[in-house]
Parts: sequence; C-alpha cells; structure tokens
Amino acid sequence: MPDNFKDHITVDPDIYALTNAYELDDNQSETTSLASSIYRGVMENGRRYQTIREGEYWGPSDEQQFEALEAGHLVALVMDSESRNPLFQAPVKDPKRILDIGTGRGSWAVDAADMFPNLDDVLQEWTWREPFDFIHMRLMLGAFSAQEWDNVYKQCYDNLTPGGWFEQHEGGCDLLSDDGSLPEESILTQWGKNICAAASNAGKPVDTLDTMRTEIEKAGFVDVHEKVYKWPIGPWPRDSVLKEAGRLSYHMWRTGMEGWAMYLLTKYGVPEPWSKEEVQVYVAKARNDIQNPNYHIYHKARRIWARKPTEAEMAAKAADKAREVAEQTTRIKDEPLSPPFSPSDRW
Repeated sequence: MPDNFKDHITVDPDIYALTNAYELDDNQSETTSLASSIYRGVMENGRRYQTIREGEYWGPSDEQQFEALEAGHLVALVMDSESRNPLFQAPVKDPKRILDIGTGRGSWAVDAADMFPNLDDVLQEWTWREPFDFIHMRLMLGAFSAQEWDNVYKQCYDNLTPGGWFEQHEGGCDLLSDDGSLPEESILTQWGKNICAAASNAGKPVDTLDTMRTEIEKAGFVDVHEKVYKWPIGPWPRDSVLKEAGRLSYHMWRTGMEGWAMYLLTKYGVPEPWSKEEVQVYVAKARNDIQNPNYHIYHKARRIWARKPTEAEMAAKAADKAREVAEQTTRIKDEPLSPPFSPSDRW
C-alpha cells in the first residue's frame, strides 16, 4: 500500500467490468444497526439532531449517521492495518486513563480500551479529578468555532499527565482525483466548496484538517507528528488494502452525505438557504457520481499526535523564560539614560 500522500493510487483495470463492485454482500456488511433509546433530540427534515447543550451542531444523531460513522471507523482501521497499531499512532505505553472525544457509538473506545462512550460536553469545564494518559479525538470537523477549538485544545493539554499524548484524526470535505478522471462538470467538484461555505456561515468551519496542527502546537504540545492519507472512495484501487478501504469509504459517503449536507445547506447554504428538496436532489446526484468507476476519487485525511511536555521539560522552559526576562531587565538597566530635555533643543 502506498505510504506517501504524494504517491498516486494505481487503478484496478478490472473495476470497469464489475457491475456490483460498489455494493456489499452479506459477508461484507461492516455495520450493525442497534436501536437505542438514549439518543434523543429534535427531528428536522426527517433527521434527528442532538441537543446536548445550547448551540448547534450540524451532524445528525440517528441510525443512518451512526452507520456512516461506523464505516469511517473501519476505513481508519483498514488504512493503518499494516502499522503496529491501527487504532492510534501515538507511542502510548500501558495507559491507565484514556479519554475519547467525538466517540459516537463508542467503537474506537471499545476497541482501544474497553471504555464506555464519553457523553460529557467537552466545551464545559471538565470535572475529572485525575488527568489522562492519552486523549483521542476523531471526526470533529465543524463541531466548534475557532474560539471553542482553542478552549478544547487547552483543556486537552491541561487534563493530560505530563508526558501524556494527544491524537486527532480528521477528514476533509473536498473530493479529489490525481489522474483528472473527475470532470469539472461533475457535481462532486463543488461538494466541498458548498459544504465549506455553509459551515463558515454557521461559524463552525470544517477546515480542521488544515488548521489543527497549528492549533495543537499553539496549545503547548511538543513532539508533534503527522500522517496524511488519501482515503479512496470506491473499490477502484488495485492495491487490496486500498480497495477494501475504498469500498468502506464509499459506503460511508453514500450513507453519510445527506446528513453532512442537510442541516448546513438548509440553514446556511450559499447564496441563500436551500430547501429540503433541493438538498435531496443534490445528494442523489452526488451519490450517483461517487459510484461511477471511471471517477478515481479520494478525500484527504490527516492524523496528528503530540505530547504534553514532561515536568522536567516544563521546568527547563520556565527557567529559560526567567533567564530571558532577567537578561532583558539587565539590558534595560545598562542602557545610558537620554540627556534631559532643554528649551534650546527646539532650535
């Protein structure tokens, strides 16, 4: 499997002869639908949305969207299936306390540490008494405003043990192709632009993929690493791992597109809010295009993992800062004073 984002994904020529290559048989079903009464919220345009706190979140909280999230979880596992640990890349050893943010149904948390889903609102003051060894966050794009993101990263930093790790994994909205197979007239070329514009109007940008490294570093994390991915959409790659990831990713997009678009476009669409029917038609056309085997499309994903400084590193940094302040004070004291001003200086 290509391990460099710059590598082009080789197309499987047999994909064009398979009429049902984009569909899943019973043995390939990657999601399990479990009805639950704990997910309650408001119904709008036929979708259920959470009302955990005052404010708005664009993503539905219903069975259809949970199916898309589960498919995304499996794509992430497949894309890192050849690594030492497909669940996370941070070099965490024997963690005693793990926090998963954006856990959805809890698939990652269950797989990683047999943890229950975190149902707290991360924007409120965190009340856990013990710090965490590892904090994981995934697919939270569009969840917060820029100011809220600053607060979330700060709370992650503050609630980690010294030397603890933070990891975030996000995807992008733009659909891309390396070989020019996605025509300009395809509705898919405008998908990312329309979603990004609406999210910006809502005050909850979805460009987290591109901004998170800078924000993580600004929060004080060190030893920052990143890995950039091409998540194929559809089983068009020749590589067997990418082919499986593409099949799952196709299911994620086909299942999730209406949920990603409905709230944002009906409330904040450009140039004006769209109707429910307009969104449904738009999504139907987009779904039709993503199953075209001639379109060798993918979307970007990025994983960042970083460490909170150890106590020794924080002490050394504080000492360096104190020394710098002392040196600046000494320089100011040593500078000669300007001669007093006299009226003759005017002439």
